[in-house]
Amino acid sequence: MGSNFVWIPQLVDDDQPRYLALVDAIGNAIESGVLKVGDRLPPQRRLAWKLGLNPSTTQQAYREAAARHLVAGEVGRGTYVLAGSKEATLFRLKHCEGQKTLIDLSTNVPVADPHNHDLHDCLRQLLQDRDQGLLDHYLGPEQLLLGRIRGAHWLANRGLALSADQLLLCGGAQQALALVLQSFCQAGEPVMLEALTAPGIKAACRQLRLPVHGVALDDQGLRPDDLDRVARASGARVLVTTPTLHNPTGACMDDGRRQAIAGVVKRLGLLVIEDDVYGALSGRPPLYPLLGDQGIYISSLSKTVAAGLRLGWIVASPKLLSQVDPHAQASHWPVSPLALHVACQWIDDGTAARRLAWQKAELSQRWRLARRLLADGLHNTGQPSPHAWLGTPQGAEGVVRRCREQGVEVVPASVFAIGASEVQAVRISLSAASSRAELKRGLEVVRQVLTRQ
Repeated sequence: MGSNFVWIPQLVDDDQPRYLALVDAIGNAIESGVLKVGDRLPPQRRLAWKLGLNPSTTQQAYREAAARHLVAGEVGRGTYVLAGSKEATLFRLKHCEGQKTLIDLSTNVPVADPHNHDLHDCLRQLLQDRDQGLLDHYLGPEQLLLGRIRGAHWLANRGLALSADQLLLCGGAQQALALVLQSFCQAGEPVMLEALTAPGIKAACRQLRLPVHGVALDDQGLRPDDLDRVARASGARVLVTTPTLHNPTGACMDDGRRQAIAGVVKRLGLLVIEDDVYGALSGRPPLYPLLGDQGIYISSLSKTVAAGLRLGWIVASPKLLSQVDPHAQASHWPVSPLALHVACQWIDDGTAARRLAWQKAELSQRWRLARRLLADGLHNTGQPSPHAWLGTPQGAEGVVRRCREQGVEVVPASVFAIGASEVQAVRISLSAASSRAELKRGLEVVRQVLTRQ
């Protein structure tokens, strides 16, 4: 789009609210190619004046467009179109015209074992034992306490010695992150993220109107020197980080790096929110034990045991947890009694550990396959990861487009970048493919696309 071009839509005159009509116009313009990835939308007030709308209407429309992953707002730069057509690549696969199937190498979910019957067996046993009325009532105090105790047992596998009063139950890591950010940050307060960050983390900050500042990365994740620089320059006091199997790069901090990051955190008095949803897939310890009362730890079962359980934990000192949820009620409202029952039983009888072990073994096989087929293009090849970070010297967006034309979906670096980024790479999910054979076909397509650049 030319620098002098300003997009002004024609709104459909129908019965829906004006802000939704504007959201539809944005989506249609993206899908038709009038608005392209990276294009800047008009300022909200200017667009409101052009369309004869109240500024609050355009503000609401831009928020809804962001929630649908059509656009993203960046402080000081405006609102920009995200990668994709109707929605961002990561959130909905686009089927190529004339193709019946698309190999998904974009979605980060655990590998699904088609031969596993754990959930079927668990629910059948539940029905045979007795009707526990798990869907007839809210979670009771005994269930909540059991969930926290089982959570402490589960997280002991991460080297964390926890008591029940150091955990809160939550409906997965995404809800936990939003709740913690809402508890410690006011709208407009800067937050530090890795320069390449999971879209869910970016979305939580955007929805809470928290301006974000990216901290530079290397092959071990966050750089301590840049954390110090960004914290001082931005005035931010909160950092969200994924030290283990970082999404999207797969980087893992070693002992020296964790110590260095903890040193900066303590010296500057920062609060660190550690996202450890992938940590159990590695042998690396979390950062949290080094942070004392300056750390909050988030984990769940979604990436390691079963995506659909939607159960997680917020871990911190009782003092910090009292700020997150003063009455120990808000965090657990989204938790289903049935999901909690299944999770607690699986942790108690060893099913969760067995599923995790299977997941790690399967990912190791898939990781070796990716290393063999993609060779030198992969970064951070020392630690098997559910996602691979692949350099694309000739341009990530073109690689994504050509892969999609060949029936394979991968995600460009721009989806993860904080602000403008010159990083040319794509993230490849190794766990989304239905089988190793399907993954191999998808990786071979990626290799062919790179070879032809």
